[in-house]
Formats: sequence, C-alpha cells, structure tokens
Amino acid sequence: MLRSEKRSLIRFLILYLGSTFILFSIASWLFYISSKHHLLDQQRESIKYEAEHIKLQLRTLHQSNAAKLVYPSHAHIQSAIYDLDKTYIFGTLKAEQTLDINKYENRLYHTVKVVPYYLGAAYLLVAKDINYEPIKKLQKNIILFMLAAGVFFTILGYFLGKLFIAPMRDAMEKMNHFIQDTTHELNTPISTILTNIEMIETFGKHDENSTELKRIEIASKTLSRIYDDLTYLNLNHKYHRNIVNLNMSTLVEERMVYFSAMAEAKGLKVTVNTDPNVMLQMDKNDAIRLVDNLISNAIKYNRSKGILDVRLTEDIFSVKDTGIGIGSKDLSTIFQRFKRANKSEGGFGIGLDIVNQVVSSYGFILEINSKEGEGTEVNVKWEK
Repeated sequence: MLRSEKRSLIRFLILYLGSTFILFSIASWLFYISSKHHLLDQQRESIKYEAEHIKLQLRTLHQSNAAKLVYPSHAHIQSAIYDLDKTYIFGTLKAEQTLDINKYENRLYHTVKVVPYYLGAAYLLVAKDINYEPIKKLQKNIILFMLAAGVFFTILGYFLGKLFIAPMRDAMEKMNHFIQDTTHELNTPISTILTNIEMIETFGKHDENSTELKRIEIASKTLSRIYDDLTYLNLNHKYHRNIVNLNMSTLVEERMVYFSAMAEAKGLKVTVNTDPNVMLQMDKNDAIRLVDNLISNAIKYNRSKGILDVRLTEDIFSVKDTGIGIGSKDLSTIFQRFKRANKSEGGFGIGLDIVNQVVSSYGFILEINSKEGEGTEVNVKWEK
C-alpha cells in the first residue's frame, strides 16, 4: 500500500471510528443512566414494601399484651421510630440518625407516617444499603459491549476504508502503468539523441559555442533525468542496491560537469567546494539521484544570473540557490510526491520525494531552509 493510500485510510479510520465512538459513548452513557435509575427504583420499591411490613409488625407489638416487647429486626434492613417532634425513640439505626436523610449517601431511605401512633411512634424511618452489584454488572456489560462494538466497527471501518481508497488505488495503478509505458517509449530516442550528441562533439565538425547544439544537449539531459526519476519511482520497490565505498567528491564534480550547460544557459554563477575523497557506503545510482535532483532543482528554480553554491564536506552535502524560494506553509509538505510549491516552472513534483526516499533508505538527515523570494538551501547530513 502506498503512503498516500495509508494516509487516506488512516484519516478515514480516525474520522469514522472517532465519530462512531462518540455516538456510542453518548448512547451508552444515556443507557447507563437510565438503567441505573431503574435499578435504584427497584430497590426503592423493595424498601417501601419492607417499611410497610415493619409498620404491620409495630402494630402487632402495640396490640400485644406481652410483658416484653421485641423490636423487629431484619438482616439487610435497619429502622427506627420517632415521635411527633422527630426525636429518636428506638430502633436498629443509630441514635444520631435523624430524619434529615438528604445528607446521607450510599444508602436508601424511606419514611412512613405511623397512624395511629403505635408504641408512641409518629414516624418510621427505614434504611438499606444500596446494592451495587447489579450496577457493577451493568457497567461491566456496557464496557464489554463497547469493546466488542469497537472491534466490530474497526474491522468494518477497515474494509469500508479499503473500498473508500479503491478508486485512488485504481487511478494510481493506471498512472503507474502510464509512467511505465511512457518511460519505455522514451528510453530509445533519449539514448539515441545523447549518443549522437557525444559523437558530434567528439568526431564531428561543429562550433563549440553553438547555441542550437547546447539547447539540444540541455533538453536531452533533462529528458534523460526525467526518465531516470520515473523509472526509479516505478521500480523502487524492486530496486536492488549495490552498496559500495563511493567517492562522493568525484561524483559531485562529475555531476556538476553534467549540469554545466544548464547552469550556463541560465547565466548562473556556480561555486563548488568539495573536500577531497569524501567516502560513503552507498549505491552509486542512489547517490546520483540524490545529487542530480538537488542540483537540477537549484538550477530550475533559480533566478536568471543567480548564484548556485554546492558544498561537500565529511559530514554534509549542501546545495544553495538564490531562486524563488518556498513559502513557510509549503515546507512541511514539500517532500510529498507530486507536491509543487511553485507552478510557474515545469516539473512533476517528484524530485524531492525521490531525495526523501533515498535519504530515508540510508538513515541520513534531510534539512531544508527556504525563504520565499530569497532562495533555498537543502542540506543532507550523515554520520561517519
């Protein structure tokens, strides 16, 4: 799966799962509140029934002629009787328990008026600890449901996401096939043109300052570089790297000679400073792509008669120009494939993407500093 497809799929899943989670959380919370109230109402009804039962027992005691009265007690319920002034008389509740039941938590209370006054009591207060087991079971079931729903909707979202990006994948595949066919067709005429230019320069009679021949050479080299870039993008996942101890100093100097005609045609002042014998463990073709794309961009987007500064040291390769620069809002996305910060110049927006891929493959550090209208400096750093 391509990076663009992964990004689209991840964004879709975040949006889809995020909105689903919020909706299910709200629905689950409302269901929990409603079910919790229902469970508490059931326990309140139970305590009301128990209060009436104790009231009947009090009446029985009141009417009894027994010498000794035994106050009714229950295992899970406590009660107490109060007089008309709401003063505690007796009960299984503590004496400090008042009828002000609003200040007590974690218990259920129910007050019953006793008429007539059995045993001198005007009020009966019944209390029972809240049974949290059904509530905990409800919470557990809701959590399990949310987890199961999360797994289900994640799987569903993944397949929906695949369907969502399917048109993009088809378009990318068609474009890749087009690139593959185009590069195949371009290869022969580009090779023929470059070979014949070299033969003319070597054996033929021509004016060394011929503008027409230089234009043909520049155009041919431009086509050749585009062909190499398109081939790399198309075959990158199958590309076999031949890592060698590469002399970057020699390579940079050779590539500067290769681009000299282009720089000359734009009237650029070129300065090249390379430390001797800078060696890197790297595939030569990768190094060429890295150097070529940075230099060609610096030439393409430079102003006429501007400055091109190329520097190579033991730990950095730097290319600096005085061109149109890149806006701050585009700097974070400039390495994405087909991204072009400026559309006034030609190009496909693949050069910096290739540079980024090469840099990532070798664990190098890629830095870009740019100011719109003033120029750009790209640095590639490595650790020896």
